[in-house]
Amino acid sequence: MHLEATLVKRHQPFFNVRLKDDKHYPYLKIDVDAPWPRVTITRRVAKDGGRYFGPYASAKSVRTTLDLVKKLFPWRSCDKEITGSDPRPCLEYYIRRCIAPCTSFCTPDEYKEVIDQTMLFLDGKSETVVKQLKTSMTDAAEELNFERAAQLRDQITAVERVTETQLTADTSAAEIDVFGLAVDGDEAVVQVLFIRGQKMAGSDHFNVAGVKDESSAAVVSSFLRQHYEGALQPPKLVLIPDEIEDLDLLQSWLTEKRGTKVEVRHPQRGDKRRLVAMATENASETLAMSRVRWMADRGRTDAALTEAPTSSPPWLSSSTVGRQRARYRRFRIKTVDTTDGPNDFASMAEVIQRRFKRLGEERRAERAKGFDVPDQPDSPATEDEERDAQPESEGWGAIPDLVIVDGGRGQVSAAHDVMRNLAVDDIPLAGLAKREELLYQVDSADPVRLDRRSQGLYLVQRIRDEAHRFAISYHRRLRARQTSQSTLDRIKGIGPRRKKALLRKFGSLQALRDADVTDIAATPGMTQRLAEQLKLEL
Repeated sequence: MHLEATLVKRHQPFFNVRLKDDKHYPYLKIDVDAPWPRVTITRRVAKDGGRYFGPYASAKSVRTTLDLVKKLFPWRSCDKEITGSDPRPCLEYYIRRCIAPCTSFCTPDEYKEVIDQTMLFLDGKSETVVKQLKTSMTDAAEELNFERAAQLRDQITAVERVTETQLTADTSAAEIDVFGLAVDGDEAVVQVLFIRGQKMAGSDHFNVAGVKDESSAAVVSSFLRQHYEGALQPPKLVLIPDEIEDLDLLQSWLTEKRGTKVEVRHPQRGDKRRLVAMATENASETLAMSRVRWMADRGRTDAALTEAPTSSPPWLSSSTVGRQRARYRRFRIKTVDTTDGPNDFASMAEVIQRRFKRLGEERRAERAKGFDVPDQPDSPATEDEERDAQPESEGWGAIPDLVIVDGGRGQVSAAHDVMRNLAVDDIPLAGLAKREELLYQVDSADPVRLDRRSQGLYLVQRIRDEAHRFAISYHRRLRARQTSQSTLDRIKGIGPRRKKALLRKFGSLQALRDADVTDIAATPGMTQRLAEQLKLEL
């Protein structure tokens, strides 16, 4: 079962139920073997002795949890080496966010107690944490350390306020994960409710792909294997919305992972059944709110596609499952003369040519040999074929389902001419004109005016706007770099090495302007006289 889950994650077979982008879900990690552990965010689970908590469905949810834990428990957030010899603590100590091991204001045992309480809280055992804090508060008061007792009192109040959630149904198990499922076509959402100590400790949802023609029981079974496959420890009781065939095998595997008995149950009545119904209802609401729909007839007309796109161009992509920044690409225009101003049509043609040149050459070569090259592959490529065809994170080897260009009829025509010459004009092409938000298609004389409230318009707008943002931010960085370089290059005595050292230390030209002469002179390669001259020039 472990091997199957690992292979599904590694190869992402098309006809397998799979977590969308599951290998990137974030966790909270505590390196318990370190002398002064911290709580950090990681996206990779390793068998390194650390404690992992998660996975969380998004970076936002894991950061929110991390911020909350940091407010409640004063562990260190810095990554500096702790020697205990620092002359004074940082601001974190004075706002009660750290107990300052860097200045020996705490002992290793006291710091370990903070970390232990943090792990208990992340495990959902807040009552145990409160009990320990109350004991420590009583001890501090008996020792007449009233300042320490007051700090612990405030911490107890904060923890209790955070955990003042409604008690769940009366359940015998102290640790329960409750799963609910909602399915729509090939997409699904699994909602998980985390119950610890008869309280709702939290919830999360996960998007699942590849569920078409699969039964609900098969989706649940596959999800559970992938969900618990990492370092995540299963609870004592798992409640699921459907009976599954491999129940005994799954229970044995989860029991082996936990080290004690784990029960997987499909409740038929009572409080536990109501918990599953609650999770299922939440999953349905999440799916209804989050799924981008290309609605039947209108979607097909609007998008010039016969089905919903699953892969937009990597250099323009903000796909339906979120941004995939590893597949973003930038093109610096090389062949277009911009002396008399920008040439949008020629620039568009150059970008399309460079993007699809390799694919076009491969198709022409295959057809010259007499092979019938399909528009899209009939079956997934082997691992070796994928590696050869995808030099950079599925870059030039990937065939997009849709190409969207920024502009109207002229930009679409320029792009289509190049794609036709490269023999890749079978890939659907559309252009979105910004002013009136009209969608231009290759074979249609009149543009399509999309409904302002349609999900199709919202999707292509997001793709277009994300491409704008990505290009503009890069252009600004180039201009800032050129400005700083040209300014420093004009100053006598500032060569490439000194310029590099200054920019590395201060980061920007403005920061260099604001810096003190003494700080500038302390830069490697600089002198006091040269620093004064530089300050004067700036």
